[in-house]
Formats: sequence, C-alpha cells, structure tokens
Amino acid sequence: MTIVVGYVETNEGRAAFDKAIEEAQRRDARLVVVSSIKSGSGVLRVSDRDDHPEGLRAAEEKLSASGVAHEIVRMDSGHEAAEDLLDVAAREDAELIVIGLRRRTPVGKLILGSNAQRILLDASCPVLAVKS
Repeated sequence: MTIVVGYVETNEGRAAFDKAIEEAQRRDARLVVVSSIKSGSGVLRVSDRDDHPEGLRAAEEKLSASGVAHEIVRMDSGHEAAEDLLDVAAREDAELIVIGLRRRTPVGKLILGSNAQRILLDASCPVLAVKS
C-alpha cells in the first residue's frame, strides 16, 4: 500500500505530513512525499537528503525517525501542485492521498483556483483532507 502526501512549509502542510505519517504507520504503508515547485525545469527525484532544502531535511529526519518506508519526490514540472500530486498518486497507484486545507474566501477561490478542490474532485483514490 502507498500513501501520497503533498508537502509545503505551512501549518496546513505540516498537519497533512504528520497525519500521513500516522496513517502510514497505522496501515503499514509506504509514504511518498511530494514537494512541488513551479519553475518548469523538469522532474527531480531526490534520495540524498543532503540535496534537500532545509524544510525537506527536517521532513526526512522525521520520516527516518518514524520508521515508515518512504520516498521524497521533488516535482519541478511547471504544473500546478495539484497536477503534480495527482500524477505521482497515479504513477504510484496510491491508495490514499493526504492534503492540508486552509480556509479561503469565495473570492480567493475564484481568483486563485483551488489545488485542494482539484485533488478532491480528480483523484482516483480516497483523499484525506487535514486542517492545521
């Protein structure tokens, strides 16, 4: 079983990450952590923690201490974070996606779109939405 979680350095991102670790431990599942940036230079899989930005180093340390089998994937595809997360979930045949949610105004949702909404509507597996 594989669980995929979107990781960002926010309260919501950390809450989703913590819940994903908890779910992976409970289900004896492998955890794939997806960190997405939007510069468009290609896809990079990172396995050497020395290459991680500071926030991902802390995540790697927490994952290692948890005993959960894991992989950290940094996506630099030029797509929206939702598309990157859905692509990884499909490729990994994930049985669960974990995302963080934050409250947004209706106007904010209209102007900026909603990665969470896209994931909730387009995912082919269950999605666990976590508030901070």
